[in-house]
Amino acid sequence: MNLWKISLDEYNSYNNRKYETLFTLANGYRGIRGALEFSSKGSKGNYIAGIFDKSQSQVTEIVNLQDPLGFNIYIEDEKIDIDECGLDSFKRELNMYKGILYTSFIATTKKGKSIEVKCERFVSRNKINRWASKYEITPLNFNGKVFLENYIDGSVTNSAWDVMNKTKHFKVKNNYDSNPGIALTVETNDNNIKVLELTTLMGENEKGNIFKNRKYSEFGEIVSEVYETFMTEGKSYTVVKYGISISDRDRGLKSDLFTAGTKELKGFMKDGYDVEIKKHIIIWEKIWNEIDINIDGDEKAQLGIRFNLFQLASSAYEGDTTVSIAAKGLHGEGYKGHVFWDTEVFMLPFFIYTRPDVAKALLMYRYNTLQGARKNAETTGYKGARFAWEAADEGIEVTPKWGFDYDGNAVRIWTGDEEYHINSDIAFGIVEYYRATNDKEFIVNQGIEILLDTAKFWQSRVEYNKGQDRYEISSVIGPDEFHEHVDNNVFTNYLAKWNIEKALFFKDWLKAEDNLKYKVLCSKLGLNEEDFNEWEIIYKKIYIPKSEDGMIIEQFEGYFDLADIEISKYDENEMPIWPDFKGNKLGETQLLKQADVAQLMIMLPEEFSEDVKKLNYEYYEQRTMHKSSLSPSMYSILGLAVGDRQNAYKYFMKAIYTDLEDNQGNTDFGLHAAAAGGSWQSAIFGFVGLRVNKEGILNINPWLPEQWEGLSFNINWKNSRVGISISKDKIEVNSTGDLSLIIYDKKYFISDKHHLIVAR
Repeated sequence: MNLWKISLDEYNSYNNRKYETLFTLANGYRGIRGALEFSSKGSKGNYIAGIFDKSQSQVTEIVNLQDPLGFNIYIEDEKIDIDECGLDSFKRELNMYKGILYTSFIATTKKGKSIEVKCERFVSRNKINRWASKYEITPLNFNGKVFLENYIDGSVTNSAWDVMNKTKHFKVKNNYDSNPGIALTVETNDNNIKVLELTTLMGENEKGNIFKNRKYSEFGEIVSEVYETFMTEGKSYTVVKYGISISDRDRGLKSDLFTAGTKELKGFMKDGYDVEIKKHIIIWEKIWNEIDINIDGDEKAQLGIRFNLFQLASSAYEGDTTVSIAAKGLHGEGYKGHVFWDTEVFMLPFFIYTRPDVAKALLMYRYNTLQGARKNAETTGYKGARFAWEAADEGIEVTPKWGFDYDGNAVRIWTGDEEYHINSDIAFGIVEYYRATNDKEFIVNQGIEILLDTAKFWQSRVEYNKGQDRYEISSVIGPDEFHEHVDNNVFTNYLAKWNIEKALFFKDWLKAEDNLKYKVLCSKLGLNEEDFNEWEIIYKKIYIPKSEDGMIIEQFEGYFDLADIEISKYDENEMPIWPDFKGNKLGETQLLKQADVAQLMIMLPEEFSEDVKKLNYEYYEQRTMHKSSLSPSMYSILGLAVGDRQNAYKYFMKAIYTDLEDNQGNTDFGLHAAAAGGSWQSAIFGFVGLRVNKEGILNINPWLPEQWEGLSFNINWKNSRVGISISKDKIEVNSTGDLSLIIYDKKYFISDKHHLIVAR
C-alpha cells in the first residue's frame, strides 16, 4: 500500500460523483472537482472562493462556474466516451504528496479501434490562477486521423442533478479566439463579478508539433477549438492543456480580465508545464513538512489521516482574508458553499498549530464580515454582533428557511434563527489563536473588537430570571440539532459565559497595554464601565442545568424528562441505526445528533473535573446517533481523556474515513471539511493528549493504540517549531526556541534548539 496515494482501480459511473469529490484538486483560491473528461456522468464543479450569487435560488450560494476541463478525443468520427466504449483497463490515482491527479485507461471504440490515454492534472500551489492537464495518447491498433477538441462549457448550472432547484448563476459575456487558445468570460447575476477561463493546447512528439489544422467554433454557451493530427500505431503523443482562471475580485488586478489572463497564459506557456509542476510539487513538499502526521504500524490509519490533511491544506489560502472554508470545502455544492462554526471549532486548530498564517487569514474573514454580523443583530432586535449561522461573502445570515428531514419531508430550518452559539465559537477561535501564536497585532487590532462585540450581543440576548436570580437564554438550538427551541442549552450558555469573561479579560489587558486604543474601541462600540459592570454580573449568574448531585450536565433544561430510547443496532459502517421511537417524535427523545455536552468538555477541558467528564461521556455517548460527521472525532478525543480507548480508536477511524468510506452517505456533495479538521484534533488532542493549561503551558499525555509503533508530527507554538515523536518506550521533543512543556504531569524546559528525551 502506497501511503501517499488514493486509488480507484475500476470504473463504475454510479460512483463518479463520490470520486469527483475525493479527487478534487484545490489551492484555497479555487477548486476543480475530479471530473473525468471522457464521461458526461457526474457533477462537474469549478469553484472560486468568495464568488457567490443568489438570483433564483433560495439563498445565496457558491457559484459553479464555467467548466474549463473540456477535452475530447475523436478517432475519425468516433468520440472516446468511456461510458460507451469498451474499457480494457482503468485507473485513477491521487498523489497527495505531490498534489497531482492521474488517470489512465485503454478504450476500444465500437469500430474496434483501441487507444491508451494517460492523464495528469494539477491546480498550481505556486501561482494560484494556473492549472493544467497533460495527456499521453497512444493508438494501439490503428493509424489514422485523430481530432483533439479543447472546449470551455458556459452552460453549467448549480444543482444540475436536482431539476427543481437547478439554477444558473451567471451569463456568458464574451467568447474569445486567442488563436491559439480559447477564452470564455461570465458575469454573475447579482454582483456582476466577472470570471475568465482561458485555455490552450500544445501537442508534440519526438519530432515537435503534431497539429496539422485548427478550427475555432462557438456553440451557444460553449467555445471550442479542434486540432487535427495524424497518429501512428504504437507511438505516443503528448498534449498539454494550459489553463488560467481569473476573476475581477482577484487582488492586484491591474488590467481587464482578458489582457491579464492572456499575459498569465503566455507566461505559463513560456515557463512550461514541467517547470510549473515542479514548483507546485516543491510547495506541497513544504506544506507536508508542516502538516504531516506519521503513524507507524497502522497503514489504514496513516492513509486516512493523510487524506484529511491533504484536503484541509487544499481548502485554504492565506492570501485572501475575505474568504473562509466552507463546510464542504471547495469540493462541491453541499450546504451551498456556506461557512459554519465548522471553521473555527473543527478546522481552525489544525491551521493554528501547523500553518498559523492561514489561521489568521481565516479569522480575518470574520473581522471583514463583522459589519454583516452587526446587521444580523440589528435586524433581529439585538445589540453588538451576531455572526451568521451560515455565512457567505458579506456575513449576512444566509441559512435556508426550508429543507428536508431524514424521511424526505419538507421542514422549517430553524438553525439560522436559533443557533446562536456560533458567536462564542468564533470568540473561542480567536482566543485559541492568540494563546498559541502570541500575535499581539491581531488581538489588538481585530480580535478584541470581535470579543467585545460578541459579548455585547450576549448582554442583549440573556434574560434575567428574578425569581431564581439567574440569567437564562431561551429558545435556542445547540450543536445537537435534533432539539429545537430549547431553553438553557448548556453548550450555548456556558460558552456565552466564557465569551463574556474573556471579553472582560482582554478589555482590561488592552486598557493596560494601549489605553488610547481602548478608549477609541469603546467609543466605536458604544461601551462603557456600566456595561462592563453588568457583564461581570451576567457571566457569574448564567444558568447551567445539572443533575441533582451536580455531576451530570443536563444538555438543556428539561432534557432529562424526555423519553430515553436505547440505541441497540448498528449498520455495516458501525453507525447507529434509528431505534423505535415508541410513539415519540425525535425531539421528544434523548437521542442526540452529535456531540453537545461532550463538545463543550473538549473545548474547555480545564473547566470540568475528570470525574465529571467521565460520567458525562458515559451518559451521552450511548445516546448519540452521530448523524453529523462532526461527532465521531469529538467522542474519540473525550473517550481517550476518560479511558475509553477501544471506542476512541473506533471513532477516530470513523472520522478519518468519513469521505473515503462515505459513512455519512453524502460525499457526492463535497468534502466533510469539519470531519477532516476533527481527524487532526483526534490524533493530536486525543492520542497525543496535547492541550494548553490555564497557565498557557503545553501539555502532552500520550496514549498509542496497540498496533501503533510510533507517532510523530510538528506544531508551531509561539513562533517556534516543535517536533514531537512518540514511540513505545520514549517521547522525543525538539524545539527551535525555548519551550516549557508538561509531559505526564512533569514539567520540562527545552532551551533553544535542544532535544528532550523522556522515557515512557
